[in-house]
Amino acid sequence: MNKTVTKITLFANFVPLISLLGFSCTATLASKIGINYGRLGNNLPSPYQSVELIKSMNAGGVKLYDVDPEILKLLSGTNLLVSVMVPNHEISLLASSQTKAEEWIKNNILPFYPQTMIQFLLVGNEVLSYFSDQDRKNWFDLVPAMNNLRTSLETLNIKNVKIGTPLAMEVLQSTFPPSSAEFRSNVSYSVILPILQFLNTTRSFFFIDVYPYFPWSQNPNDISLDFALLKEQGNPKFVDPGTGLVYTNLLDQMLDALVFAMAKLGFPQIPLFISETGWPTAAGDGEQIGANIANAATYNRNLIKKFTAEPSIGTPARPGIFIPTFIFSLFDENQKTGPEVERHWGVLRADGTAAYKIDLTGNSDWP
Repeated sequence: MNKTVTKITLFANFVPLISLLGFSCTATLASKIGINYGRLGNNLPSPYQSVELIKSMNAGGVKLYDVDPEILKLLSGTNLLVSVMVPNHEISLLASSQTKAEEWIKNNILPFYPQTMIQFLLVGNEVLSYFSDQDRKNWFDLVPAMNNLRTSLETLNIKNVKIGTPLAMEVLQSTFPPSSAEFRSNVSYSVILPILQFLNTTRSFFFIDVYPYFPWSQNPNDISLDFALLKEQGNPKFVDPGTGLVYTNLLDQMLDALVFAMAKLGFPQIPLFISETGWPTAAGDGEQIGANIANAATYNRNLIKKFTAEPSIGTPARPGIFIPTFIFSLFDENQKTGPEVERHWGVLRADGTAAYKIDLTGNSDWP
């Protein structure tokens, strides 16, 4: 998660409504929400205890930030769909050598697949949100690494593993109104376009880390808290002047901004996958407003209700289209860097107890 948010600008371009190609997702993720299992803490339950907790929560899937062999073994034989990640610092090596990419798959995927249901291989984490010389090199090595890994999966007869890369909302230089959205000029054609071409060819997803909390907390006088918390009942509605589409929550606005930005590059059909979203339970340093258990519970419960609904609700630009979703995060992580608020996103506390009641299947209607 990167807390920086895109600057909000106001201008409108008309983008016609789109029809989507027939992408499909597994029934498990269609009926349940996944969970992000980060481990940046020195007080967290063991991997065994953590996997047992995830299973007890009846999650649809789990996203890891590495390829830890102990955890992948523990996930063997479960019905959890698993997402694993190539660390940012390994991207350039995998881009430079097909042999290295094949070694990576042999070492990190082949020993566990298919007993562990690895379905998503994510290359890097929010790569376009970092700007050092090596980081910028990673921007252009992303697609070559993804291509090499894809070839290696095919060579080793590993099927049904989708490759993508999770990006943050700051890949957009404008987000409001959604129809005006565009990718940042420094990555739009040079980096994003090749990514979209890869995702389209492989019928994969645009993975996005999307947090309504951050734009709301930076603009609380301009954005209603209820609008950010997905409290659609009685909410003021926003009509996009470019399309006439009606928005009742901030998350839909942010997701559709990506839809319109992709359409402007010629790819209106690539499906979205929410790789991270959530709301903080505490701020600690007093500098972040609205970070509390009540708001976190409200946001995540409304999120679950929205994305487990049958039939799928979708967004105004893509009504009825299912969006797989993973909540951030399983635990509070006391070793995350940045403001204190970064360390308080867990649906569970570090001791494994629930921060608030939550049902990832959407079958419970909590007050």
